[in-house]
Order: sequence, then C-alpha cells, then structure tokens
Amino acid sequence: MNYHIKFRLVVCLSMFAAIIAFSVSSYAEEGETSVEHEAGVYYTVQKGDTLWDLSHQFLDSPWQWPGMWSENSQIANPHRIYPGDRIRLFQRKDVDKWIEKDLDKEVVIEKEPLYYFYSSIDKIGFIKKEPVTPSGTIFEVKDDKEMISKGDLVYIRPNENTSFIPGSKFTVYRTLKPLKDRKTNSYIGIQHYLTGIVEITKVEPKFAVASVIGSFRPVEVNDLLIPYIKRSPQIILTESKKELKGKIIVSEEHASIIGDNTVAFIDKGNMDGVRPGQGYSIFYQEKKQLDPGTKGDVYLTPVNFGTLLVLHAEETTSTVLITSSEKSIYPGADIHFPLR
Repeated sequence: MNYHIKFRLVVCLSMFAAIIAFSVSSYAEEGETSVEHEAGVYYTVQKGDTLWDLSHQFLDSPWQWPGMWSENSQIANPHRIYPGDRIRLFQRKDVDKWIEKDLDKEVVIEKEPLYYFYSSIDKIGFIKKEPVTPSGTIFEVKDDKEMISKGDLVYIRPNENTSFIPGSKFTVYRTLKPLKDRKTNSYIGIQHYLTGIVEITKVEPKFAVASVIGSFRPVEVNDLLIPYIKRSPQIILTESKKELKGKIIVSEEHASIIGDNTVAFIDKGNMDGVRPGQGYSIFYQEKKQLDPGTKGDVYLTPVNFGTLLVLHAEETTSTVLITSSEKSIYPGADIHFPLR
C-alpha cells in the first residue's frame, strides 16, 4: 500500500466519523418515490492484496477480515480477491427522496482507490463573484399550478444566444441576494440555489416546453436555466492545502445554526488551492489576558470541534459538507488545516 493511499485513509478516518445521512426534502404533489442510495468509502483492490492485509491496513487488525468479507457480499471466496475488485471499507445507507422522471442512473467509474460517495451531488449549489449567464427563464407553468413538481410542463423563454433542442436537459436554479462578509462587509458573491432538472420536450418559435424530471426544492416561475452537466457522486479524497485558513460563510439553506451533514460554503476556492475531496477542521481559538497587570493578550491553542469535506470549488469560494461537529457551528466559524 503506497503512501498516498495511507494518507487518504488517514484523511478519511479523521473526517468521516459521521457518514452522511442527508435527506433531500421534496415537495411533490404526487408520484413521490424513495430511492435508496449508499454513502461510503471504497477501495479498489491492487495486485497482491488480501482481505487479511486490507483489514490490517484499514481496520488496525488483520483479525477483522471476516467483518470486511460480510460487508462485501460480491466476494464469493474470501481467499480470492482480484485486482480491480471494489471493496467497501465504510458504509452507511441513506434514503433520498427524489421527484424525478427517467433520470440517468449514476455510473460508478473507478478512478482512485479511495473516494467518498455523495449521492446528492447534483443538488448542491455554489457561489460565484458574478452570476452565470442563464440559458432561459421559466415564465409559465401548465394549468397555472402554484407548486411545480415531477411531470409538470413549464414554458421556457430562451436567452438571446440559446437554441433549445428536444431531449436536452437543464438545471433549474435561482440566484439569491449578494453575500457579504459579516465583519468587513466586503462583497463575497452570488449564491446559485439549485431547484431541479428539466428536459426540453418541444420547441416553438419564441419559447420551449419542458418537463420537470427532477425537483430538489420547489421549482418556481422566474427560475433560471443552465445546461445540465452530470456530476460524479465519487468525491476522490485528496491532500488538503497546508496552512490554509478560512471561514464558513453560510449554510446552503441559510440556517442560523449549522450541524452534521449540512451543506455550506467557505470563503476559499481554486485560487487558494482548494479542491474537491480535501478535508479541513472547524476550530475556535480563545484570546485571554496573560497577565492581569499588563494589557497584553494571547491566543490560546486552537481547538478543533468539527470537520468538513470539499464537494465543489469555484474561484474564490467552495461548497462543503459538514461531516462531523461536536458543538453548534455558526456562520463565520473558522476552518484550517491540519485535520484533527
């Protein structure tokens, strides 16, 4: 087992004390179905590996290999595993409620031995300095429904530079109010809040008709469209940026208190060396007076109380998942490397 695999596992064990149980709330009027997804960490068997060795490497004891075997029913003979086989090291199942119609199934593509599987990757939004240029706008819904959900038909007004094609898919979103730093009041960016997926069914001279095939949150008239790009649910674990320090801007749903399994945004992005699959600690650092007779203060040693995983990175911000927290997290909380 090479150093990089060992490093990724250490990161994994540090960050994923709590594997997600992230439930996607839906507002379907009818036809709501529950689809069971898996969230976990996997390893791809290399030449020379045995369950005995993997158990010793990842679970600290070779004698735990029967448990690893029982968690991987695809292995017929525990004494015979082959390069390319996928072994589940840690697993927790979650049930995401999707309002969907004929969405393409996720295809697992093995790129690296260790990755975090996040089934709700398509619904996470992002923050950009400038809003993206939309492909079109929902200007009407068939039958004037107040709540737009699975199977509903919506009417799209295209952008001047957009030509719709039947069968093409688009992510539906809306932009929220500009975000500013809580202390300095400096401009951060615009949050893009994803609400669903539509598929173009018919194109008229001045508008297009689309069917709602997925709804993460209530879709509304005046929501915008951008081309749908299928994202892999595999978040490859990678080395974090050393000495990085930043802050949590806000949770995706703008909750006043942030807890485990919550999607949030941080004020660091690609320009700062942040990449998907990196992990960071959430910490606090108290300032105390060293000597009552003097005016000098000192900062005490930082105390880590939570972890997060980067799901998506923009230039100056990133979308993250809070993977564990020992106390309530508030917007503005500090983050850094190393992991605890």
